[in-house]
Amino acid sequence: MSTNRREGSLEAPTRHPLDWQNPQFYNEDTLFTELERVFDICHGCRRCFKLCHSFPKLFDLIDESPTNELDGVKKTDYWQVVEHCYLCDICYMTMCPYVPPHEWNIDFPHLMLRAKAVHFKTGQTKLRDRILTATDTVGKLAGIPVVAQIINASNQVKPLRKIMEKVVGIHADAILPDFHSNNLRKRDKHIHQANLSPTPTANMQGKVVLYLTCYGNRNAPDINEDLIRIFEHNQIPVKITEKERCCGMPKMELGDLESVQAAKEVNIPILARLVDEGYDIVAPIPSCVLMFKQELPLLFPDDAEVKKVQAAMYDPFEYLMLRHKDGQLNVNFKQSLGKISYHVACHLRVQNIGLKTRDILQLIPDTTVDAIERCSGHNGTYAVKTETHMQSMKIGKPVVDKVKKADPDYYSSDCPMAGHQIQNGLQGDKKPIHPMSLLRKAYGI
Repeated sequence: MSTNRREGSLEAPTRHPLDWQNPQFYNEDTLFTELERVFDICHGCRRCFKLCHSFPKLFDLIDESPTNELDGVKKTDYWQVVEHCYLCDICYMTMCPYVPPHEWNIDFPHLMLRAKAVHFKTGQTKLRDRILTATDTVGKLAGIPVVAQIINASNQVKPLRKIMEKVVGIHADAILPDFHSNNLRKRDKHIHQANLSPTPTANMQGKVVLYLTCYGNRNAPDINEDLIRIFEHNQIPVKITEKERCCGMPKMELGDLESVQAAKEVNIPILARLVDEGYDIVAPIPSCVLMFKQELPLLFPDDAEVKKVQAAMYDPFEYLMLRHKDGQLNVNFKQSLGKISYHVACHLRVQNIGLKTRDILQLIPDTTVDAIERCSGHNGTYAVKTETHMQSMKIGKPVVDKVKKADPDYYSSDCPMAGHQIQNGLQGDKKPIHPMSLLRKAYGI
């Protein structure tokens, strides 16, 4: 019988740590008991029907069941709901009235994560998905000069993409990122590092270490290069970490939490030491920032080094806006940008820092920024997999439609993958430009 809807909590949502190292976490009986409890509450509410496809899938399963209630849905069909959750966190942070401290204690994304972890633990994860989320391994191989050229060229050939779709399960119409053999680590040796003295503020050290991220190093190194130039233009010294691993977000979305721990054991000691040396930390990809700000602290709540890194981690535009509030941002812009359609990435929205990218871009004279707060539908691997690509495009259609209607001079997203998803929907020659690249263009540097 469906649970009647009650008034939700008016208090700010709180997040409980994830007890993933407890053997009971992987107990399928208790997992399905909790899935049934939460799904029944979702059925009685239906507030999240317009978010990802998990909720429409759940409601369709119920409405098409013999009883029109959750008790008419086969337990094995619950996995269809899990499959369509990509842990964007929007339902938890912006929509659900029953999150803690409400007594019903609903955390839909982390319940889906638990289900994915059980799925992974029992060996039901596809090899394709293991490969797609092995960003360090794939990046190293694809970063070999000849290999990078072959991969990048092959990704543009439709007959080869059709073969890849049939054999590997990567949709032929999905835009795949380029790989750069001349990655940021290689470029850093040739990028002139300005000799700057840090200017601390009440909350920041005034010098930063750049956590490159897999994507920012091998797939979009220009973004990191632009970031370095902009920060140094604002008299902020920048260095990059001597080494790093993937932040762990792709493996977490797969449910492979032991790989998340392995990545954390490489990254956290390096970053924590740099914090001790007086550095703040920035990273160019919202999902990676969120991993250090939220997910790792929830997975490892008793790790003091994780908390240290959490406190020092910033979105780059958040960092620049904090400097602006202290009167330390260079606002001498050389070029206006006209009209910008700016997509706000989900993993940026749930950081609860406000629209700092928009706010910075609006400081540029004769520049207007239309912020689009809807999911692009990309979400890591979801948009490239054969079985979910078309659904991802459907989710992202409202974003694409808004960009089409605005007909802007530029369209942009903090998430480069979301930018490509919009490009895919627009089906034209106009490509996205990252906000950091737009800011550099405005500075004329």
